[in-house]
Amino acid sequence: MVHMEMGADQKKVHIFLAIILPTLFFNAVLGTTNQDDFKILDDFRNGLDNADLLKWPAKGNDPCGPPAWPHVFCSGGRVTQIQVQNMGLSGTLPQNLNQLAKLQNVGLQKNNFKGKLPSFSGLSDLQFAYLDNNKFDTIPSDFFHGLGSVRVLALDQNPFNASTGWSIPPELQESAQLTNFSCSNCNIAGPLPDFLGKLASLSALKMSYNNLSGQIPPSFGGSNLQILWLNDQDGGGMTGSITVIASMVGLSQVWLHGNQFTGSIPDNIGDLTSLRDLNLNGNHLVGLIPQSLASMSLQSLDLNNNMLMGPIPKFKAANVTCSSNSFCQSNPGELCAPEVNALLEFLHGLNYPANLASGWTGNDPCKEPWWGITCNPQGHVSVINLQKLKLNGTLSPSLANLSSLLEIHLAGNNLHGLVPSNLTQLKNLRLLDITDNNIGSPLPKFGDGVKVVINGNPGLVPGQKPRPSPPPTDSPPSPSGDNQQPSSDNPPSPSRGSTSRSPSAGNEQNKPQGPQRSNLDLVVGVTAGSIICVLLSIALGIYCIKKRKGTKVVTGGIVVHPKDPSQSDGIIKVTVSDGTGHSLTESSPKSKHSAGVENAHIIEDGNVRFSVQILRSGTKNFAEENELGRGGFGAVYKGVLEDGTQIAVKRMEAGTITSKALEEFQAEIEVLSKVRHRHLVSLLGYSIEGNERLLVYEYMNQGALSRHLFRWKNLNLEPLSWTRRLSIALDVARSVEYLHSLAHRSFIHRDLKSANILLDDCFRAKVADFGLVKLAPDREMSVATKLAGTFGYLAPEYAVTGKITTKVDVFSFGVVLMELLTGLVALDEQRSEENRYLAEWFWQIKSDKEKFIASLDPALDMKEDIDNSVFTVAELAGHCTARDPNHRPEMGHAVNVLSPLVETWTPVEDTDEHGGIDYSLPLPQMLKGWQEEETKDFTGSSQDSKGSIPAKPAGFADSFTSTDAR
Repeated sequence: MVHMEMGADQKKVHIFLAIILPTLFFNAVLGTTNQDDFKILDDFRNGLDNADLLKWPAKGNDPCGPPAWPHVFCSGGRVTQIQVQNMGLSGTLPQNLNQLAKLQNVGLQKNNFKGKLPSFSGLSDLQFAYLDNNKFDTIPSDFFHGLGSVRVLALDQNPFNASTGWSIPPELQESAQLTNFSCSNCNIAGPLPDFLGKLASLSALKMSYNNLSGQIPPSFGGSNLQILWLNDQDGGGMTGSITVIASMVGLSQVWLHGNQFTGSIPDNIGDLTSLRDLNLNGNHLVGLIPQSLASMSLQSLDLNNNMLMGPIPKFKAANVTCSSNSFCQSNPGELCAPEVNALLEFLHGLNYPANLASGWTGNDPCKEPWWGITCNPQGHVSVINLQKLKLNGTLSPSLANLSSLLEIHLAGNNLHGLVPSNLTQLKNLRLLDITDNNIGSPLPKFGDGVKVVINGNPGLVPGQKPRPSPPPTDSPPSPSGDNQQPSSDNPPSPSRGSTSRSPSAGNEQNKPQGPQRSNLDLVVGVTAGSIICVLLSIALGIYCIKKRKGTKVVTGGIVVHPKDPSQSDGIIKVTVSDGTGHSLTESSPKSKHSAGVENAHIIEDGNVRFSVQILRSGTKNFAEENELGRGGFGAVYKGVLEDGTQIAVKRMEAGTITSKALEEFQAEIEVLSKVRHRHLVSLLGYSIEGNERLLVYEYMNQGALSRHLFRWKNLNLEPLSWTRRLSIALDVARSVEYLHSLAHRSFIHRDLKSANILLDDCFRAKVADFGLVKLAPDREMSVATKLAGTFGYLAPEYAVTGKITTKVDVFSFGVVLMELLTGLVALDEQRSEENRYLAEWFWQIKSDKEKFIASLDPALDMKEDIDNSVFTVAELAGHCTARDPNHRPEMGHAVNVLSPLVETWTPVEDTDEHGGIDYSLPLPQMLKGWQEEETKDFTGSSQDSKGSIPAKPAGFADSFTSTDAR
C-alpha cells in the first residue's frame, strides 16, 4: 500500500517537471527581447533587398519570442546567434551590428551581402564568425579589435578594398583563442604577419589567392598549424625558402603552389609525420628531391613546374605528379650518369642558381644543351665556363670526378671558401680561372702544366700563386697562345676547338708573339683582307657622316681572330668593336652546346631554346592580365626576361595539341629559322617541355594593325594618319616580296591579314604568324594544300581549288590595302549584304570617284596633297585582288608603286670637307689620317702631350701595313 502511494507521488513529481520546468526555461532563455537588439535586427531586415526570405513577422518586436524569429537564437532576452547562411540574401548590413553585445555565433556566409562590412569591434563574446562568400567591398580598420573569444573567423571570397588591398592589423594577435582563420581571395596585400606564427591555438590558416609577398616568417617554425594555404598569390607571389615548414611538425596539409619560392626542399621534411597533402607546384624550387620526402606516406604530392634536378625517386605517396622539372631521367628509380652527378654536386655547392638549374636537364651534358658546359669529341665534359654569373657558394670537390676536364672558368663571381685539394688530381686540367672572387687560403699546389689565375681574391696569399709553365706535351695547347700568367684584366679564353660558343674568359687577344707574328699577318692579310676592307669602308662612312653632323664618334677597332688550327670549317671571326669592349658584329660557327654570360638560354640548331620556367617567370605564370590576344593556336602573352628584354610568348593550348597544331608549331620554327628580314617578326626562340609548346617573339609595343584600324576608339588610340598607313603598306609589301622572291627559297604566307601585321613604337610594320607558311616548289607553279587562312582574305582560286601560288598572298595584301583605305574589316557579318565582303564591295565602288571618296575611312584627314596617293593605292589594291591570279602583279611591283609615295630622296650637294682625310692616299696612310682626326675630336690636337702621334691600336693598322707590304 505504501508502495502504491509513493508511486503516485513520483508520478506527480514527473508531471510537475514536465509542465513547470519548460515554462521556467523559456521564460529564462527567451524572455522579452532587449529593445536595442530588436532595433538592430529590424535595421538588418530593412537593409535587405529580399527580406521576405527571412520570414520574420511584419508585426511584433520580440525576436526572442515566444515564438522566436526564424534564424535568430537568444539567451536571457539577448540575441546570441544569427544563422542565415546560403539563403540568397542581398543588400547591406547595419553598421551598428557590433552593438549586439552578446553575439556568440554569426553565420552570414554564401549570400550576396554587399557594401561595407560592419565593424565587429568589442564583440568580446563572439566565438564563430562566418562572413565568407559575399560581396563586401570594405573592411573597417577596427574590425578585429577586442575579439578576445573568437575561435573561427572566415572572411574568404570578399572583394575588400579591391583597389588598394589591405593588411591584417596587429589587433588580431589579441585573439588568443583563434583556431581557424581563413581569408582566401580577399585582397590581402604585403607580407605575411609575423604574429600569426605565434598564436598558440591557431591550427588552420587559409590565405590563398591574395597579394601576399615576401617570405614565410621564421616565427612559423614553432607554430602548431595543421593546415597552411598560401597558394596562388598575385603580383609575383611569395618568395624565399620553404625551409621553415620542415619544423612545423603538426602540419597535415600544405599548399604553397603558384608562388616564387626558391631554394631546395628541406632534407628534414620527413619529420612532418602528420603531413598528408603537399602541393609545391609552380615555384622555383631547385635541387634534388630529398629521400625523406619520397619515403613519406602522403595522399597527394604535387611537384610540377619547378626546377628540381637529379633522379626521380620512387615515392610512397598515393598520388604524385612531378612533370616539367629538370630531372636527369624520366622514370622513377633510374640513376643519373656519373658526370651528371658530379655536375649536380658542383651546382649544390653554388646553391643551385636558377639560370643553371633551369637549363641543366637530361642525363648527358654533351647531348643536352647544358649552359656553360663544353664537351670533347669523345662525349666527356672538357670545359666549364660560368663567368660573371653572380654565382654564390663554394667549389665542390665533385669536380675532381670529371676526369676529362681541361679548363674551369669561374671568374667574376662571388665564390668563397677554399679550392678543393683533390682538383690537383685532374690529370688533363690546364687552366683554373677564379679571378675576382672571394676564395681563401691556402691554395693547393697544382702541377706545372696548370695555369691558375687568382687575381682579385683578397683572401689568397700572393706568395702561394703557382708558377705557370708550358703545358705537357700530351695536353692540348693553352687557348691564350702563350705561357704568361694573365692579369685579372686579361684572363684566358676557352678553347676555340671546343663545341661551345661560350664567351671568352676575358679580353686577351689571341695573337702569337715574336716570330709567329708574320704568320698572323699572313692570315689577316690574305684570308680576311676582303672582309676588313668592306668593314673599314662602312666604318669610314659612318665616321664621315657623323662628323659632318658635328657628332663626336667613339670608335673602336676591327679585330681579326686567326683561324684556330683545330677548326675544320675554315671560318674566321671578325669583330667590330665599339671601343667599350662590346662587340657590334660577330660571325662564328654555330654550336649546339652554346653558352654566353648574359642570359641562360640555349642556342640549338640556330634557335634559342628557352626553359619553360624562364617563360613562366617572365609572363607571371601566363597571367591573364598579360594576355595580348588569342587565336586558333592558343594565347599570346607579354613577358619580360631577366635582362629586361620584352617578349611575346605564343602558348599552344593543351587541348589544341593535335597533329595539325604541332605541324604549325614546327612550321613556324622552321620558316623563321630560315628567313630574316627587318619587316618579319623575329622568332627569338621556343620551348618544348612536357605538354608545353611555346614560341618566343620580339615584342611589338603597338600591337596589331587591326587594333589601330578597327578598334582605335574603344582602345583610346590615335587614328593612323595616311602617311603612317602608306609606310605600313610599304613595310608589308617588302616583307612579302622577300618571302616570295628574295629569300633563298620561295615561301607563301597563306594568312596575311591586318591581325598578323604588328607595329613597333615607330609604327613600322612587321609580318607575323608563320604557322601556315608553305614552301613554294616553283614560283610559276601552284601547289595543292589543305584550305587554311582567314575568310575575307582568301583568294578565290584558293578557296575553290585548294591550290596556291604566291599570288594568294598578293590577293590578301590587296585586301589589307582596302582596309587601310576604308577602315573596314575584310569580312563583317554585321554589315549589310552589299558590303559584307570588303573586296567584292570595293571593286564595285572603286571606279566611281564620289562613292570611292565617300568610302574612305572618316578617321583620315583628307587633304589635296594625299588625294593622288589615295587613288594610286586604290588602283594597286584593285590589281592585287584581280579574280584571275595571272592578272595580279608580283609583290615587287607593289613595292615599286608604294616606294615613291613613302620615300623621296633628293641629292645633297657634295663638299670638299672629308674630315681631314685624303681618300686618294693608300689605305695605311688613310687609316693614319683617320686616327689623327679622331684624336683631334677629343684632345683638340693631333699630337699628345709629348708632341708625338698617338700610338696605333695593337693589331689594327700594323696588320694592314704588313699586308700592304706583301
